[in-house]
Amino acid sequence: MKEAVAFIFGLGMVLNAALFVPQAIHLWRTRTSQGVSILSFAGFNALQAIGALHGYFQHDYALMVGMLASLLTCGSVTLLAAHFGRKAVAA
Repeated sequence: MKEAVAFIFGLGMVLNAALFVPQAIHLWRTRTSQGVSILSFAGFNALQAIGALHGYFQHDYALMVGMLASLLTCGSVTLLAAHFGRKAVAA
């Protein structure tokens, strides 16, 4: 049972990271951050960084790697939104 829960947890971590990819693709294609809350995504990034640190200190490397993957994909959304938002203000 423990292995099944660990497998489902790992799958959930992959899914969590993958959920940010469509938003990043949309930002890249449209080149606009309209409708994206940079503050919310920055908050998600902070929580994922804390989750990764927690995983590290608890020696829960599945959690750490999953949170780092989510931080990478969510961070991409945050950076793209900030970049295209800044371009909109400058224009």
